[in-house]
This record gives sequence, C-alpha cells and structure tokens, in this order.
Amino acid sequence: MNKFFLFDKRKWNQILCALTICLPVFNYGNTLGWMSPMSLLLQSNHSPSEKPLTDVEISWLAAISYLAGIPFYFLLAYISDRYGRKNTLLLSTALGSTIWILKLFPQFWTLFVSRCMVGILMSCSFVTCPVFIKEISENSIRGRLGCWTSVFYTSGCFFTYVIGDMLGYRTIIFICLSVPIISFLLFLAMPESPSYLVQIGKIEEAEKVLLWLRRKTEIDCEISQEIETIKAEQKNDEVNDSSIIKAIFADKILFKAFQIALMAAFARELCGAIPVGNFAGDIFLRASDGTRVVLNPNQQAMVMGAVQTAATIIASNIVEKSGRRPLLFITCLISGISMCSLATWFLFKDYGFNPPAWIPVFTLCICIFCDSAGLLPVGTVLIGEIFSFKYRATVLGTSMAIASFLDFLQVLFFKMVSAAIGVHVAFYTFAAMCLLMALYIYAKVPETRTRPLEEIYDDLRTNKKKKDLQKSDVITRF
Repeated sequence: MNKFFLFDKRKWNQILCALTICLPVFNYGNTLGWMSPMSLLLQSNHSPSEKPLTDVEISWLAAISYLAGIPFYFLLAYISDRYGRKNTLLLSTALGSTIWILKLFPQFWTLFVSRCMVGILMSCSFVTCPVFIKEISENSIRGRLGCWTSVFYTSGCFFTYVIGDMLGYRTIIFICLSVPIISFLLFLAMPESPSYLVQIGKIEEAEKVLLWLRRKTEIDCEISQEIETIKAEQKNDEVNDSSIIKAIFADKILFKAFQIALMAAFARELCGAIPVGNFAGDIFLRASDGTRVVLNPNQQAMVMGAVQTAATIIASNIVEKSGRRPLLFITCLISGISMCSLATWFLFKDYGFNPPAWIPVFTLCICIFCDSAGLLPVGTVLIGEIFSFKYRATVLGTSMAIASFLDFLQVLFFKMVSAAIGVHVAFYTFAAMCLLMALYIYAKVPETRTRPLEEIYDDLRTNKKKKDLQKSDVITRF
C-alpha cells in the first residue's frame, strides 16, 4: 500500500467520494458544537429569542437530539437499503438545511424542533455515511476512509466552537447553512454504492461505478473479483430469507458478530466521554483553583475540540498499520486508567486532600483523546466490516440507537446522579466498564483489517464448527 495514500492517483476518486459523503457528518458536528457557545447566549440578557432560556430548556435542547434520533436509526437503515445510499444522503442534506433555517427564528419551540431534527442527521452520519464509505472503498484504505466520519464530526464541532466565540448569531447560522447546500449539489453528481447497484440487479452500472472509483478504463480481474465478492455475500444473505433480526438470533456466527457490534457501542458510550464533555466546565473550574490558568466555557470547548480533532486525524492515519483490534484495546485500556485517576482525584478532594490541579485536566484530555482516536472511529469501522450488505445498515443502526439512548440518559441525569452518589463513584463505574470492555476486546474481537468477511467469520467459529466445515468440504470434493 502506498505510504502516502492521498498522493496515489488510483485512489483519488475514492477519496473524493469519501470527502463528499462526510460533509453531512461535518454538518452534524456543526449542530452539536453550536450548543456550546449559543447556550450561553440564549440564556443571557442579549438572547436573540424573546426571553432568556432557562436551565431546564437548555438541558432539553442539548439532550433531545439523542432521544429523537433513536427511531430514525432504524428508519434510515431501511431507507438506505431500499432506496439507496445516495438518495438517503440527499434527504439528509435537505433536512440539514432545514435545521439551520429554523434556528433563524430562535423561539424555544423552533429550536426544539430543530434539535429533534439533529437526531435524524445524527442517524444518517453514523449509519448511512460509514456504510457508504465502506462500500466504495477498496480493502487497503477502507479503515482510513472509514475513520473520516469521526474526523469530520469532531472538526465540525471544533469549527463551530471557534466561530461561535468570534461571530454573531445569524452569521454563524448562514455559514453553517452553506454546508448542507453544497453537500446537496455535490451528491447530485456522485455515484451510487456498487453494493446497492448489485442488490437491485444493475450489474453493468455497478461495474462502471467501480471502474470510476478505481480509476480504470476497462474491466480487469480485480474489478470482476470485487463484483463476484459482492454477489457471493448477497447470495449467502438470500439463503436465509427470514427477517434480519430473526436471522441474526438464529445464526450463531451472526449472533456473535452482533454481540461484538453491541459491545463496541457500549465501549464507545460508557467510557465516560459523554459525561466528561458535559462536566468539563466544572472540572476546568475546579482545576483552576490555585493556578493562574482560567479558561472561559468557550475556550474550554475549543481545547476539547482541538484534542478530539487531533485524535481522529491520528486514528485515520494509523488504523491501517495498527489494526482495528489493537487500537480498540489500547484506547479502551488507557481510557479506563484515566477514568480511575479522575475518580481518585475527586475522592481525595472530597476528603480534604489537595491533589495536583493538572490531574483532572490531563485525564479529561486523555479520555476525550482515547474516545476520538479509537472507540468512536474504529468501533464504527469494525461494525461495518463484520456484516454483509443485508445486515450492515440495520446492525449499525441498532447499535447506534442503543448508544443514543445511553447518551440521552447520561446528558440528562449525570449531574443529578453524581450529586446523589458522588462524582468519584460515577467515574469509577466508567473506569470499570472500560477495563471490562478491554478484556472483552482482547478475548473475543477478531482483527478485520483488509480481511474478507468469510475469513473474519472463520475466526468466530468454534474449533468443532471448523472441523465440521472441513469434513463437509472434503465430502463435497469427492
């Protein structure tokens, strides 16, 4: 593989496609990042709404997108399988524009509706976009390009943190509104997923798309092999014509893969990154005691956004060298250790000790870094690689729906629960979850880097099952 893959002309069309696919993810990052600087403005005496919003109203605006997005994970998975990845992304960009247009009229109900629609954009960003990128990418770069969804998500947040501290309310909205408009125009010229085209019987069109993606002028053995691989995967799916969920629970290998998908979602959401992100202001405030370092809330958000963006960029550059499994294991382990350190700092503080003020800031950045460098991007890539076309979108949608519900509960109730049982208990719980997930990854999760699906499934089979398949193969030959 070319060390500097961005300079490999044979991959430029795949890179161009991946960049276009990631624009809605960048827009989703904008919508999340918008809450940090704008919540302060909306609650101030200079609020663009008729009256300043209350803490309860701001909490619901922050949390509702996670809850509203849950049913749309399943709906968008169905739409993308039934009507194509490209059409689903066109729909998401239209909705992305509507989100910003509603915010031009900043009353609570218009903001509430727009935040509900953010849940739809979130569903598309973490279901359709990763699946689409996987299906247009060749094996040698699918991990790198797959991590770009996280790069664009974090950079979208960071971009809005920065302009939110510099520009006015309406100026920010018009800048962010340009992203989905540009996305829509670019999607009109973009090809459909080859896997979807094969699924609906348009084999010749799928070959033409692969020729364009691989920058080739005529069909060779590699293009033919890709088409045959897609056909073989879909033929295996047709053997079991039962519903997707029923098929997963009936097939032991699919069920093992489904368990891995759920555990990847749990590791991503229960590592502590979500509550740390929402609790960052208080941590920075307490850490500044006794020091000359004082950051306002917008500056705190920018520090975290910079850490997240840097981490996802690093992940996208090392994921093909390190592999999925080691990167997931290491980031989960380090995240667990950092959460344990943060919990211990709070415990010492509660008992009257004065531990170093840099510890919470350092552990906060480590936790955010690990989430963005491994758990968030690699977990999504892994799920896309361990399922065929029939199951890929539905399983990713199911895992992300569960993740969104966990995020909703954490955002809405974290401070209340922490006040009742102690912040240190909450963070020790996150630490324990991370360490247990690291053990699970080490024991159960196979490596998927550049490997075909059947080879990955072979790792999930028991020794007895492998022997039975070998015997069956020998009998078939004779």
